[in-house]
Amino acid sequence: MKEVTPKKRGAASEAKRIEVFLRERWTGLPLSKATPAVFSEFRDKRLRQVRPGTVIRELGLLRAVFETAIREWEQPLAQNPIAQLKKPRAPEGRVRRLLPGELDAITAACREGQVAWLLPAVLLAIETGMRRGELLNMRWRDLDLSAAVLSIPVTKTDKSRRIPLTAKAVEILLQWRDAAQSSDKVFQASANAFRLSWERCKKRAVKLGCTTVPSLRFHDLRHEAVSRFFELGLNTAEVASISGHRDLRSLFRYTHLRAEDLVQKLRLANSASTRPVA
Repeated sequence: MKEVTPKKRGAASEAKRIEVFLRERWTGLPLSKATPAVFSEFRDKRLRQVRPGTVIRELGLLRAVFETAIREWEQPLAQNPIAQLKKPRAPEGRVRRLLPGELDAITAACREGQVAWLLPAVLLAIETGMRRGELLNMRWRDLDLSAAVLSIPVTKTDKSRRIPLTAKAVEILLQWRDAAQSSDKVFQASANAFRLSWERCKKRAVKLGCTTVPSLRFHDLRHEAVSRFFELGLNTAEVASISGHRDLRSLFRYTHLRAEDLVQKLRLANSASTRPVA
């Protein structure tokens, strides 16, 4: 936590996970007692407290801790005790797209609120598929609105990318640039301020009569955007270049295409293949 974690971009969240570990009784054991059995007991206990995805991430961090101890600190461990553990079954990817009426309710709720930047941020998330952190790190100098291209130098995967912008995205950014009057970041907001504003927005949307919106997460807008890219006819490589997914398996869980749209596509393809040749 003192030497390795601070060098990582996700240092804050990793430090919190380590603080959870430090409250466990096994942190007082000598390394000779760091056996798979100790951590299988920890795994099973955590599965009764948190979701499998959280446990998988915690085990991944513990494995990295022991790898560092063995490879870099020359600790006398014959093997990494976490490497022997059976991981919990990974949960199925979340399936959530915008439901009818939700976008209109969220848009209206944004306009009723006092935070001017929330509406353009929400609309841009749907148009670009950007993550919340990428939106908050976006700077005006990274945008070439005349070419409709955005450079994202800092991403979750630590790999920069350039993405095309839709005409609507360019329009949103041009309007916001006139209103924001900022020469640095596009959205002057912290992650916590963004989270709180999003939650207040959803509460206002409920008051406007949209009862389904409480289950909507901001990250679901990325899911919506990526699914729309596929519905527009973009192939997997093209969508990945926009969304920044490096593992295509994780990208596939975003591709929940509407069956009704696929039926229409199949009908059009079938009619074209059976059309008589002149």
